[in-house]
Amino acid sequence: MITGLLHLHNFLRWFALIAIVIALIRSFGGMSNKKPFTKPDNLWSLLTLIAFHLQLVLGFALYFLKGWHSQLGEMSDKLIRFYSIEHSLGMLIAIVLVTVGRVSSKKMENDTAKHKKIFWYFLIAFIITLVSIPWPFREIVGRPWFPGM
Repeated sequence: MITGLLHLHNFLRWFALIAIVIALIRSFGGMSNKKPFTKPDNLWSLLTLIAFHLQLVLGFALYFLKGWHSQLGEMSDKLIRFYSIEHSLGMLIAIVLVTVGRVSSKKMENDTAKHKKIFWYFLIAFIITLVSIPWPFREIVGRPWFPGM
């Protein structure tokens, strides 16, 4: 079960990254060219929100099933510190930023302001996400691009 959840969490990582990149491109274009906030803009910000929240649910399940929460006293171990604190906290911050960016943009009347709000919140969330992912090139904490394949 844990292996299946881990594979699903990894697979959804790619969907979340693709969704946020598309939302960033659309919001940057809308902000720069003062374009109206269209249904596709709304859809990509919503898909990003959904993908990040699904990752949160899967991440919490893995966090508790794998026992990372019970190893908080082992901060000298880089692997334990990464998964119990750095990855978890970084991703939680990114999810909060995506949520706040989307929700606060929906309350705005001005389309350029909507694009701008989504762009900046999503950009910061994207950077934090990239730093918090256990990429294969990260020495101790690295995971394969596609585990199980």
